[in-house]
Amino acid sequence: MKLTDLSTIRMLQKKYGFHSKKKFGQNFLMDEQVVAQTIQGAGIDQDDVVVEIGPGMGTMTRALAESAKAVLAVEIDEKLRRLLAETVPFENVQILFQDVMKTDLDQVVKEKFGVESYKVVANLPYYITTPIIMKLLEEQKNIQSITVMTQKEVANRMQAHPGTKDYGALSVAVRFYAEAKVLVNVGRNSFYPAPKVESAVIGLTIRNRPPVEVLDDAMFFQVLKGAFQQRRKTLLNSLSHNLGFIGKEELRDLLQELDIEPNRRGETLGIEEFSALSNRLYHIKIGIDKQ
Repeated sequence: MKLTDLSTIRMLQKKYGFHSKKKFGQNFLMDEQVVAQTIQGAGIDQDDVVVEIGPGMGTMTRALAESAKAVLAVEIDEKLRRLLAETVPFENVQILFQDVMKTDLDQVVKEKFGVESYKVVANLPYYITTPIIMKLLEEQKNIQSITVMTQKEVANRMQAHPGTKDYGALSVAVRFYAEAKVLVNVGRNSFYPAPKVESAVIGLTIRNRPPVEVLDDAMFFQVLKGAFQQRRKTLLNSLSHNLGFIGKEELRDLLQELDIEPNRRGETLGIEEFSALSNRLYHIKIGIDKQ
């Protein structure tokens, strides 16, 4: 069965009364070369357990089944159950019909396959890409790597550097947890139906430890959120508006002590500066809480 062939896709849709749903962001990959490049970029081999998020009709799932030891495909759309039973008849594939945002993948992988370490491969729904990525990075501790198809703009943001137009809170957050690299740029015609935006496959290799020392993750990400919430504002104005435990003048003095010009904007700070700032703010907050 060739799931990259449009006539096959339409036949299956007619047979199972299935149509792509905008609410699930269903754009099905139908480019064999991109499938192969994604699996190669993810470094999948016969020793790997792979979690695929959003198998759709099973195009990537079939290829993963041939390359990996085992595949867990997590699909939110129950109406694909009968279709996937036909398109992915492999013994080393298990399909879990569940919302990945409500799933503890570490636990499920351990229960089903008896292993802890696994890789994630996905053609993510573009409307929920960032929440899924952040859930995986923050909550799932046994992931080796994440290789995902996403909107090209989002992929560029994940690997962006300070001072560039794509750099933002997502860039810093991803760097905190992983090393990011765009692997393949993908045109609209590689999907059915064709999306309105260009796409890219990005690979995230999970770090053993963050590249900076952070005393409190919650404070670090609070500072990130505050710094980028209003991009046109200076760092001083953005943070003083978002941090309720420190006054504007005290914050100005702190920034100057750290050699961070208060009139700079969040998009000019590197992860090292965000780390230093959040650590000092954490000490200040701890001192206030003890009073």
